[in-house]
Amino acid sequence: MTTTLSAQALNQATHGLAEANQVFAVRYPGESGARQPVHSFYGGAQLFRADTARKLGTLALESLDRYAPDAAILGRVLDIDPGLAERVCGPVREKLHREPVEDYRIDFEDGYGNRPDAEEDGHAVQTAQEVAKAAAAGLLPPFIGIRIKPLNQELRARSIRTLDLFLTALLEAGSGKLPPNFVVTLPKITIPEHPAVLARLLNKFEEAAGLGAGTLRFEMMIETAQAIPQLQALYDACAGRCAGAHFGTYDYTASCGITAAHQHMLHPACDFARSAMQVAFAGTGLWLSDGGTNVMPIGSAEVVHRAWKLHFDHIQHSLANAFYQGWDLHPAQLPTRYAAVYAFYLEGLDAAASRLKNFVEKAARATLVGDIFDDAATGQGLLNFFLRAVNCGAIAEAEAQQLTGLTREEFLSGSFVKILDRRRRA
Repeated sequence: MTTTLSAQALNQATHGLAEANQVFAVRYPGESGARQPVHSFYGGAQLFRADTARKLGTLALESLDRYAPDAAILGRVLDIDPGLAERVCGPVREKLHREPVEDYRIDFEDGYGNRPDAEEDGHAVQTAQEVAKAAAAGLLPPFIGIRIKPLNQELRARSIRTLDLFLTALLEAGSGKLPPNFVVTLPKITIPEHPAVLARLLNKFEEAAGLGAGTLRFEMMIETAQAIPQLQALYDACAGRCAGAHFGTYDYTASCGITAAHQHMLHPACDFARSAMQVAFAGTGLWLSDGGTNVMPIGSAEVVHRAWKLHFDHIQHSLANAFYQGWDLHPAQLPTRYAAVYAFYLEGLDAAASRLKNFVEKAARATLVGDIFDDAATGQGLLNFFLRAVNCGAIAEAEAQQLTGLTREEFLSGSFVKILDRRRRA
């Protein structure tokens, strides 16, 4: 076959393309397949102890026993199908016994307030020692971290001192080691200099403490109107240290001038901000987290049930919009956190399994299942659905393999492309 373009013409026309593609691939590596927690539980630093996560689980179970002692009541409160409620109830109880908190954030900001310097100094050291104690005793949640104060002009010195005191004490108490999945949360970001300074501080701390480069990572909190137009600049300023971006519902709506009566998770302004975050951070590998429901399940059964339904609906809205993580603020929110997450995955299980199994079996060809057209990106999305379902405990790994027809090796690879490549070669 003959072509018109010479090799020289092709080289001239495509000059720089390979390099540009490589730059894009580095900047947008996609999801890692690593486990993402379904929530972050925020608690004031003054309250944290080594056994806090275990106590939260006990309180959560007591709340469930008191206000929804069986699946029928839980299903009625959350307005879900009785059969689904039966499937959800057992795993929720098991989760609250085994791993009630997936991610805990020791809060030196809104949940702590402004205190005398000597008091915050003491709590910074004390909480670090409690974290080390919990790590040694096997009591820590799988993910742990602290939220420092903002790096604005008024609080930057206090914020940095707390971070330094905490990290120093944690390494001293932990024989020079950090717990797995440790992260620092930076709130109320308004300018790229905020994450840039934190990245430089963590780099300096690693050098001084003898930690490996990149050991310390942080999360950005997107909770100001000023942050939204700068999302990509904020990400670049993190210098590769950013693990996630959390949406702050109430500070964000307040910054937009929305009155307190209308500051809630389902406000259209929040949907806009979350969509902006998804567009800006798509493909970067950042974990996105939604905010939390601020109506606490405290009081009479009627009040608790109403708060549970609101919390459940908020979480379902987040999940449907691909925010797979959120905040919890009270132990009685833990039953509805896991009920909402498990219901989301169990409801979509059969349809997702059919589509993924059909797609993988036909390997390289796009397929039609019913009236839904699948492509390779959808295949990865379907695989991610099962990975998340297994990681959170909604289903067992063996069940996921049986439903999808994947081998354990294929499933754990976390990559749809690798699965197809392996099957093509087989």
